[in-house]
Amino acid sequence: MRILRYACSFICLFVAGCTAPPPPTPPVYYFEPPTRQISYLDDVEPVLVKRCVVCHSCYNSPCQLKLSSWDGLERGASKEKIYNASRLKTMDPSRLLVDAHSQAEWRQKGFFGVTQVEGAKSYDQSMLYRLLDHKRIYPGVKGEYYPEASDLTCAETEKELQNYLNKHPNNGMPFGFPPLKQEEFNTIIGWLSQGARGPTPEQQAALRAIPVKDQKMVDMWELFLNNPDPKYQMTARYLYEHLFLAHLSFETGTNAFYELVRSRTGPGEDIDVIATVRPYDDPGVQIFYYRFRKIYSTIVYKTHMVYPFDRKQYQRVNELFTAPRWVQEPHLVGYDQQISANPFETFAQIPARSRYQWLLDHTRYVTMTYIRGPVCKGQVALNVINDQFWLLFLDPEYDLSIKFPGFLRLHNELLRMPIERGSSYKLLKVLLDNPHYKWAIDYYQARQNFYAVHYPEGLGVEAIWKGNLATDEPVLTVFRHFDSASVHRGVLGNLPKTVWVMDYPLLERIYYALVAGFDIYGTAGHQLSIRLYMDALRIEGESYFLDFMPQERRQEMIQSWYAGVMPDKLHYYDAPIPAGFPFRTEDPKREFLEEVIRNHITAKDIGFDQNYLPAGLSYPELPAKYEKIEDFLQGFVSVSAPGVSFFRHVGDHNANVAWVRIKNIPGIGDKVVSVVIDRWHDNVKFIIEENLRLDPSKDRADFISGFVGSYPNYFYVVDIADLPDFFDILDNYDGSDEYLQKMSKYGVNRADERFW
Repeated sequence: MRILRYACSFICLFVAGCTAPPPPTPPVYYFEPPTRQISYLDDVEPVLVKRCVVCHSCYNSPCQLKLSSWDGLERGASKEKIYNASRLKTMDPSRLLVDAHSQAEWRQKGFFGVTQVEGAKSYDQSMLYRLLDHKRIYPGVKGEYYPEASDLTCAETEKELQNYLNKHPNNGMPFGFPPLKQEEFNTIIGWLSQGARGPTPEQQAALRAIPVKDQKMVDMWELFLNNPDPKYQMTARYLYEHLFLAHLSFETGTNAFYELVRSRTGPGEDIDVIATVRPYDDPGVQIFYYRFRKIYSTIVYKTHMVYPFDRKQYQRVNELFTAPRWVQEPHLVGYDQQISANPFETFAQIPARSRYQWLLDHTRYVTMTYIRGPVCKGQVALNVINDQFWLLFLDPEYDLSIKFPGFLRLHNELLRMPIERGSSYKLLKVLLDNPHYKWAIDYYQARQNFYAVHYPEGLGVEAIWKGNLATDEPVLTVFRHFDSASVHRGVLGNLPKTVWVMDYPLLERIYYALVAGFDIYGTAGHQLSIRLYMDALRIEGESYFLDFMPQERRQEMIQSWYAGVMPDKLHYYDAPIPAGFPFRTEDPKREFLEEVIRNHITAKDIGFDQNYLPAGLSYPELPAKYEKIEDFLQGFVSVSAPGVSFFRHVGDHNANVAWVRIKNIPGIGDKVVSVVIDRWHDNVKFIIEENLRLDPSKDRADFISGFVGSYPNYFYVVDIADLPDFFDILDNYDGSDEYLQKMSKYGVNRADERFW
C-alpha cells in the first residue's frame, strides 16, 4: 500500500499574503516520448501521490476526481458538486468503491473520462493531457488559489475546457502550483500515449490481499461480529455504527488499514458491499455480514482516523459488552427509520455504562469523527464552534443517565434527532417548525432539574472523569482553523474562552447527528436542521461545565460567551444547584481547571504547555537577549498575545495555521512548531455573517510543538539564530512592502523547489 504521510496534506491549501516571493518561472520544456513501457503502479502513481492526491482525495476533490487510487482515476470526473448548501433535492451518492463498481456504472451516473476521450484519435485530446500541458505552456503561478474556488469549471467537452483556459490561462494543473517537472510530465503523458492502462488483475489482487498476520485477526473479529447470538449481533451493530469511518489497525506490524463494511456475502467470499447512505439504514436483506476490506488507496491525513482493533480491544469489547448482564433479554432490533436513528432506543438493552465507557475509552477518535469526518472543509459546518476550547467528560459514576437508565427511556421522545427525517428534510419545514431543536431544549431542562434533585450539594472535581489508564484521553483540545478543525489529547494553548463537559447522552447525540446520521448528499434542509440542532447541543456542553462554577457567576459567564445574544434566544438553563467545589479566587474557571489538570487527571503526560499563563502573569515582553532555551520560549509567548500585529493582518485572509521549521537547535537539531491563531468570536450562535462577530483586537496565537491541522496557510523556515528577528517581524508587522520583504526571508513559496 502506498502511504502518504500526514504532512503531505499541506499542499492542498490557500496560500496568500506573507509567503516568500515566487522563484523565477521555470522554462517551457517539451514532451519526450518514453522508450519503455510505463507502469501505472510503479511510475504513474508516485507522481500522482506527490503532486495531485492531496487535493484530489476527499469529498471536496475538484470535479469529484479522486486520484488516490486507480479506481478514482478510472471513474473520472463529474460536474456535480458534493458540497452544495443550496441543494433542494438529495444528490445521488457517489462514494468510490461503494455506489458503483465499474467504469460503465460510473458513466451511467454522469462521470466522464479524463484519460481518454470517446471517439478521440489521440491521447492529447484527453482532459488530463490538456490540463497538464496547459500548465507546461503557461507555468506562471499568479494570484490566490484554493480548490473550492467558485469559478472552477468541471469541463466535460473540449469547448468547455478551452473556454475555461482562455478565461483563466494560469489555471492548468497542478492548480495553483508549478507545472510537473519534465521527467514527471514525460511519465504521465507517456503513459497516456501508451493507452493509459491501469494495474493488471494480478496487481489489483495483490493490492487487496490481506497479509497473513492480519488474516488471523480478520478471522477472529469476523467470527465475533457475525455470531448469530442476539447479544453479539447487537454488540456488532453498535460497533459498526461507530466505526464505519475508522481506519482499523490490527496492530500486527503490517502497516495495513481496513474499513468495516456490511456485505451480502460472508467470510471467505468476495465482499459485496451493501451501499446504504448511513450505517444504521436498512440493509435491505434478511442476512448480511460484517466484513473487513483492506484500504489500498493512498492514505491522507484528513481522512485517516485510526482505531486500534487488536487483541486488547477484542478483550475490552467482550469485557464491556458480552460479559455483563444486559438490561433486557438480548434481542434483535429492526431498521425502522425513526428507531434506528435513535441510538438510545435501538441499543436500550445494552447497559448504558458499557456504551459510555466504550466511548470514553476512545474519546479522541469519537470526537475526531465529527471534527474531521464527513465534511473535509467547510466554514458553515464549523462556525458552530469557537476557535479553541477544551473538552472534559462526566465520570460514569456521576452520570445519572448511567445510574438511572430509565431517565433516558422516560425522555426518549425528547432525544429524537433531526436525522430521523432522512436526507430530504424540507428547508421551509426546518425554518417554520423545528421540533427537534425544541425537544433538545426540553430534554436539557429536564436533565438539569433531574441533576438538581440528585445532587443538591452540587458537583465537584470528583465528578470529572479522570481516566482509567495512563494512555486515556480524559481531556481534549479542539482547534478550529476557519473551514477545518483538529482535535488533540490534553490541554493545548492558553486558557480558552469556553469549556465543555460532556455526558453520555450528549456525546452520543453529537456523534449520531454529525457523523452517523449526516448525509453530505442531503438537502439544504437536512444540513440546516443538523446545524441548528448542534447549536443546542453546544450550549448543553458549555452549560454542563458552568454547573461546576459558582451559581452566582454562571449567568454572567454564559453572557460573556454570547455577547450580543439576548438571553431568551440563548436558551441557557442554569441548573438549580450550587457549586460543589470550594472556590477561593475570583477566577473560578481557571481555578477549577487548574485543579482538574494538576491534581485530578490520572492519565499520563497531560499538563499545561508553555502557552498557558497562570493567574497573575501577563504576556512578557520580547527578551533583550536570546541565550537560554527559556529566552526563546519567552519570545514565542510574547508574540502570541492578543492584538499582535502579524496575526491581526493574516486573520483578514482567514489564515489560521502556519508551520514553522526551526533549524539548528543545539542538542536537538530541527523542530516543527505550529502557529495556531485563535480568532475571537463575540458569539457563535448564528450561521451567517460570521465576520460581524469577530474581534481582531482579541485574536491570539498558540505555539504548539509538532504539526497541527490539515490545511496550513503558511510555511516558514527559521534558523535558531534568526528567531529574534523573526519574532520582531511578527510583533511589528504592518503589511507594508518593507515588512513583506523582511518576512520573505523565512517564507516558503508554493512554487519553491523545496516543496517538491
